[in-house]
Amino acid sequence: MTHVYKTKGTCAGAIEIDMAENNIIENVRFVGGCKGNTQGISALVKGMDAKEVIDRLSGIRCGFKPTSCPDQLSKALKEIIGE
Repeated sequence: MTHVYKTKGTCAGAIEIDMAENNIIENVRFVGGCKGNTQGISALVKGMDAKEVIDRLSGIRCGFKPTSCPDQLSKALKEIIGE
């Protein structure tokens, strides 16, 4: 199932996440943002358990911003799995 999360405070405007029923990430696509960085994040989290990704990415900041694309991905995953 594909989930779309509207980001807040980042260059990327949204994140599209395909997740299996067992909370394993099948695919992630960032809409906007720094293409190389967001492609890298997407490749690294593919096949991972959502909870592990949340633990690793939650709280990462981008420069002086209070959030980042990885942090927004963790927030999206929390919303999807109900944390």
